[in-house]
Amino acid sequence: MDRTPTHHDAELVLRLYDLRREATLRENRVRMFREYWPRTADDVIAVAQPDHPLNVAYRQVTTYWEMAYVLCKHGTLHTNLMLESSGEGLVMFARLEPHLVALRAATNPRTLLATEWIATQTEIGQKLMEIQRARYAKLLAARKE
Repeated sequence: MDRTPTHHDAELVLRLYDLRREATLRENRVRMFREYWPRTADDVIAVAQPDHPLNVAYRQVTTYWEMAYVLCKHGTLHTNLMLESSGEGLVMFARLEPHLVALRAATNPRTLLATEWIATQTEIGQKLMEIQRARYAKLLAARKE
């Protein structure tokens, strides 16, 4: 991003942080990180179905981060300031990214477009994703399921 972050950017980041502390969102974030370990495209597609036990958590967490990243994509929020203050959305994206094509085909072709943009088209997003992809692969390999 070519501009210097402003107080407005800082206020948005703080507001997004405040929203993350809301009880239901916090609970759903915890559930997704503890309980959701997709290995296949079928695992990713399944959670997007309304009858999946983690569907509500999945929708709330992914749409929260998608909302935040769309603000960055359109210049409303300074991208680097956002990513330097939280990479959690990319942690979730690392779980979904290998199966994104299948997820979009099964649900909506616009699914996670802003998240994909921030992960692949921004310098800091690319660096964070290198870390998150490796981290998720290691954590997934260590799980016995």
